[in-house]
Amino acid sequence: MSRRKAREFAFKVLFQVDQVNADPHQAFRYLLQDNTLAEKDRGFSWDLIVGSLAHLEQIDKEIGTYARDWSINRMSAVDRNIIRVAGYEIMFYEHSQPVVAIDEALEIAKKYGDDTSAAFVNAILDKILGASK
Repeated sequence: MSRRKAREFAFKVLFQVDQVNADPHQAFRYLLQDNTLAEKDRGFSWDLIVGSLAHLEQIDKEIGTYARDWSINRMSAVDRNIIRVAGYEIMFYEHSQPVVAIDEALEIAKKYGDDTSAAFVNAILDKILGASK
């Protein structure tokens, strides 16, 4: 559960960066003021944030490959940023557990997205996982 919370923090920071060009450091610190996150999970969350932002262009290109009817900018901001975090974890994170990353992304999508978010996120992430093998 704590890793899910770390992933959720990463999603929230990416969402803020995406929507209002927030500074990732400030957004992360702000979240930590009102929410507890174990020290080990803070590092994991921050790795996801930094990695997702560093590889954003490549991740978005991969998303665009599989979301044929949806340009990255037409997607729901919630879905887009959930996919970005999990996509980073699948494609680039050294200690990745891709199936866990997808499962956690689906839970976050159910919590923050609309009725179709989990299915959409799952479809894209499954294709990214298949391509990364």
